[in-house]
Amino acid sequence: MIVAGGSSRRMGFDKLTADLEGRPVLAWSVAAFNECPAIDAIALVCSAVAREELESIARLSAPRKLRAVIEGGAHRQYSVAAGLEQVPREAAMIAVHDAARPLVTCGMIESCLEAARNTGAAACGRPVSDTLKRVNGEGFIVESVGREHLWAVETPQIFRADLLRIAYAEVIASGAHVTDETSAVQAAGAPVALVATAEWNGKITFASDLELARLIVRGRAAG
Repeated sequence: MIVAGGSSRRMGFDKLTADLEGRPVLAWSVAAFNECPAIDAIALVCSAVAREELESIARLSAPRKLRAVIEGGAHRQYSVAAGLEQVPREAAMIAVHDAARPLVTCGMIESCLEAARNTGAAACGRPVSDTLKRVNGEGFIVESVGREHLWAVETPQIFRADLLRIAYAEVIASGAHVTDETSAVQAAGAPVALVATAEWNGKITFASDLELARLIVRGRAAG
C-alpha cells in the first residue's frame, strides 16, 4: 500500500507530482514496488482532489501490479484503514510506504519483508546521528536528549496482515491519532523490529529534499 494523501503545504506545490530527473516523485515510489519481485500487488491511497492525476501516474508506473486506487481520509490512520479494506483477505503480509519517499529500493523492501516475516512487524529506519535538544515554546534549549538507541523511523513498514488489521481496528475504534503504522501496532501490544537502511531513503518535505534526491539519483545512475 502506497500512501499519497499529504497536502504538500510545506512545499508550496504538490511534491508528489514534482519532477525528479524526468519522472514525478510518485512514479519513483510506485515503480520501486512494481519492479520488486517480492511485491505481488499495489494499492494507492490518495486524496479525492488529486486522485485523477495521481492515479494516472501510478498506472503508468505499475501497469502490472496496481490493483486499487482508494480515496483516503483526513488523517493518516483513516487513509490506511481505507486501504486495508481493499487489500485481499488472503494477503499474508502488507507493506505500507510513504509516496514521498521516492528513493526506496527493492533491497530495502526485501530486507524489511524478511524481518517482518520473522517477527510479525518491521520498519526501515536509521540511527539518529545529530545532536538532539529539547526546546521550549520560546525556542530556547531546555535540555540535551541522549541519542543512544534513538532511530528515525522510515517506510516501508511491513506487517503480518492480521496484526495490522487488528491494530488499525483498535485505533479507529478508540479514536486515537497515529502518524505511522508502527505506532498502531505497538499500541496493540506487538513489538516492531527496525531494519537499517544503507542508502538515503528520506521523505520529500522541503525543496532542499528534492534537490538532494536529484543528486542521489544522478549518483546512482553514474554507478
